[in-house]
Amino acid sequence: MLAHRLDPLLSPASLAFARPLPEGGSHLVHADWGSSPHKRWMTRSVLVDGGYRVEAPEPVGDATTLVQRLRAEAGPDASILLGFDFPIGVPAAYAERAGITDFVPFLLGLGHGEWAEFLEVAREAGHISLRRPFYPYAPGGKRRQHLLDGLGVRSWHELLRRCDHAHDTLVSASALFWTLGPKAVGKAAILGWKEVLIPPLRSGAGDVRLWPFQGTLPQLVGRGRTVIVETYPAAFYRQLGVRFSASRPGQRSGKTAQADRQMNAPALHQWAETAGVTLAPDLLEQLDSGFGPAPGGEDPFDATVGLFGMLNVALGYRGAGEPDDEQVRAVEGWMLGRPH
Repeated sequence: MLAHRLDPLLSPASLAFARPLPEGGSHLVHADWGSSPHKRWMTRSVLVDGGYRVEAPEPVGDATTLVQRLRAEAGPDASILLGFDFPIGVPAAYAERAGITDFVPFLLGLGHGEWAEFLEVAREAGHISLRRPFYPYAPGGKRRQHLLDGLGVRSWHELLRRCDHAHDTLVSASALFWTLGPKAVGKAAILGWKEVLIPPLRSGAGDVRLWPFQGTLPQLVGRGRTVIVETYPAAFYRQLGVRFSASRPGQRSGKTAQADRQMNAPALHQWAETAGVTLAPDLLEQLDSGFGPAPGGEDPFDATVGLFGMLNVALGYRGAGEPDDEQVRAVEGWMLGRPH
C-alpha cells in the first residue's frame, strides 16, 4: 500500500480512515504564518489532468483579502483546501472557565460585547482575565505564572490543546495565549483570526467552513467551498522523511540553516515522485538550493512542507486525524494529519 511507502510508521488504525477526499480538493494552499507580513509565505497546488502540480512558494500578501483572492483565481466552482500554521481553537480548560461551548460562534463574537478586549494583548499581569487572555504585550519581568494566575489554571498543561501535546514530534506546540519568545504563537493567532478567519465568516461572502468545527473533512470539502484547516509543519516532517542535523555549538542547524533544508531535497523529491505529484521547475530549483541563503528561507520551506503534508491527506495516504471527542471538535480544534 502506498501509505506504507510514504510513512512506514503509520499505524493500521490511522490507515483505516485514510482515503482520498471527495472531489480531491481541486486547489490546495498552505500558508506558513507569522506575526510579521514578511514571514508569511504560501505554496499552492492545483489538480490538473488528474494529478496535482505544485508551484513555487510566494508571499501571502494582504491577509485580509487572501480568501477572496484565492477564490477569484480558482473560480467559483473550485474546491479549495486552505491550511495555516496558526492555532485555530482554544484550550478545553480555558473554554470551560470562559463558558465557550462552540468555537465558531465564539470567534464571530470577538471584538464585541463581553469579548470586546479578547484580541488585545494584556500589557500587565493585572490586565489578564478570561475575557483578555493573551499575554504579555512586551518583555520585561513577565512570567508564565502571571498567565496561569490570571486565567485561574494550575499548570501550563491546561493551556495546551490536546493537539498541542507531543505525539509525533519531540516537543509540544506552543500555548495559544503566550506571546513572548521566538516560538510563541499568540500574536500570529490574533492576526490570523482577525485578518483571515473572521472577515469571510462574518460577511457570509462565499462558502467558507472551518475544520473540524463544522464537520469532518469529507463532509466539508466540495465544489465551490473553501475549507480552512490548521496545520503544524513540524508534525509533517516525520511523515515526509524530513530530518535535520544535530545541533552543534556555534553552528546553525535545523530548518533555519540552508544546508539542512538543502539536505532534505532528495526526500521531498522522492515523496513527490511516489505520490505522483508534479513540481514546477522553479520549485525544483528552490528545493535543490535549500530555498536560498537569505534569512527567512525556513518560511517558504515550511510553506512547501505544509502543502506536501496536506496533499498526503487529500490523496488518501494519511488520515485527517480528527478525534471523536466532541469537546475537541467543538472548541479545541485539531491539526490536519496529526494522529490522536
